[in-house]
Amino acid sequence: MPTLLFDPLFYAAAIPAVVLVGLSKGGLGGAMGFAGVPLMALVVSPVQAAAILLPILLLMDLVSLWTWRGVYDRSLLRSMMPGSIVGIGIGWITAAMVTAPMIRFIVGAVAIVFVGRWVFMKIRDRLPQPKKPNLVAASIWGTVTGFTSFVAHVGGPPFQFYALPLRLDPKVLTGTSVIFFAITNAVKLVPYSMLGQFDATNLLAAAVLMPLAPVATLAGAWVVRRLRPETFYNLSYATVGLIAIKLVYDGVIDWLAL
Repeated sequence: MPTLLFDPLFYAAAIPAVVLVGLSKGGLGGAMGFAGVPLMALVVSPVQAAAILLPILLLMDLVSLWTWRGVYDRSLLRSMMPGSIVGIGIGWITAAMVTAPMIRFIVGAVAIVFVGRWVFMKIRDRLPQPKKPNLVAASIWGTVTGFTSFVAHVGGPPFQFYALPLRLDPKVLTGTSVIFFAITNAVKLVPYSMLGQFDATNLLAAAVLMPLAPVATLAGAWVVRRLRPETFYNLSYATVGLIAIKLVYDGVIDWLAL
């Protein structure tokens, strides 16, 4: 039996990580779950943390698909999903050349600008008008989402760069993101398997943590269904901002350690 399964430090980091990811998967703050890998990376390598979390993410996706069934924006999926598949392919091809710290820093820096603009407009009491769908922008951000999701499990911020300004109904946006990331995570199984990330230790650790997945996911969905739209968007932008700062910090620290 792998010693990891008897390490209390592993559970001290892994249990909060899975709960945060589950709340995010349920819809409570789209960026909240991206603390999952950094939290687990305190006790295991980032690569191992990502490999342990992926099967759990897939279970959460199944719960979320059932919870949010029938609530989604078809045009948003059609415009972003092909780009995500392309982005995963690019990430697979360039896996040996692109580092996770690099991706974390870039995504975090762009997200800070994105959230900063929203905060500036809110202070001026003149929030930007909802944007109209744009196929070119959707394709670009879909590709970025697939790529960053594959490399560093940080697909949420790029997805929200395009989706949040559309100002969809919170339930529709949540249901759409659930389908989008369920497909993205399922596709990632193939390259992750071929890169040898699913060994017995990681799969056993994922199995032990899985009972937390449906509980946390359903809890997130329960809260989101009771939030007012303005509260939902404030929470979404706030969590994107917090995780952006964390991503930039992690990227700089990792670079300095090289």
